[in-house]
This record gives sequence, structure tokens and C-alpha cells, in this order.
Amino acid sequence: MHLWILKMKKITKSNKNIFFKGTLSLLLLLSFIFNPIKVAAEVAETEINGELINASSEFLRDLDFETWQLVAYKSPFFGDKLVLRVIGYPGNLRIDHPTNLRVESGRKQWLLEDKTLLNQELANDGRQAAAEFNLDELIQNIDKNRPLRLSLSGVFSELPVPPFVVKEWRSLF
Repeated sequence: MHLWILKMKKITKSNKNIFFKGTLSLLLLLSFIFNPIKVAAEVAETEINGELINASSEFLRDLDFETWQLVAYKSPFFGDKLVLRVIGYPGNLRIDHPTNLRVESGRKQWLLEDKTLLNQELANDGRQAAAEFNLDELIQNIDKNRPLRLSLSGVFSELPVPPFVVKEWRSLF
């Protein structure tokens, strides 16, 4: 009789452990479903052309897995218009200017004007691994944070831009 009670206690303990582990797992799963990790848009002070300016700076990969830095900021050189600077790895490529940036979102398309040669710092940079584009027209015509696809002839064929980056750009406008 005593042995039977001892076995019963062991079974009850193991059931409690299974119940506790199952409940904990379920609670963790529900917390991720109803409270997902959010990617916050972040605009920070960045040094551009020797000045500290509020800018959105993100590193993104194109479809060939090359990494690009996209920096959006209001440029004092262009009447405080929003500018997008695309930066590649120096020595790995040369960007010929002027080369307009094609942007697509669904069926909509924009051609952003190359402003690189108007920026003396970039125009005199022998590495030629950066280009700047007027981002104002695009941001004025976008009313939602939609994903974008960028292409720069001779440089990259498609660079996907996620909605949280578009949200950062719109917050600067």
C-alpha cells in the first residue's frame, strides 16, 4: 500500500512539471503573438559634410547581397530639401554621374535626380562610391509607409527598402 502512494506522488509531480512547462510555453507564445517585437524608426544626429544633422541612416542589401548605406537628410546645400545619399563600399565600384535613381512601389515609378556633383565634398571625392538624389518629390507623393525598390543603372539592379525605412524618411520631411 505504501509503495502505491509513493508511485502516485511521483506521477503527480511529473504531471505538475509538464503542466507548468506547457503553461509557460503557451504564455510566451501568446505574448509574442499579441505583443510582437516592433522595429522602431530611428532618426539620429549624423555628421554629414562636416555638420551634425538629423538623418536616417540604414544599411541594406541588394538582391546580389551587396551592402549599401542609405542616408536621408535635409541638406542645407539644396535649400533644406530632403536628400538621399547612397553609399557603396569604396574601391569596390565607381558611380558615374549623373545617374538617376529609379524608385518603384507597386505600379508607381519615380526617377530621382542625381545631385552628387552639386555637393563639393562628394564631387571631389576620388573614391566615387557615393551618390546623392533629391528625395523630396518621392516623399511628397507617398502617403503610406510602403516598401520601395531602388535601382541605379550600372550599380545595382534592385535594392529593397522596407516600410520602416520609408517611415524614417517621411518623418524627416
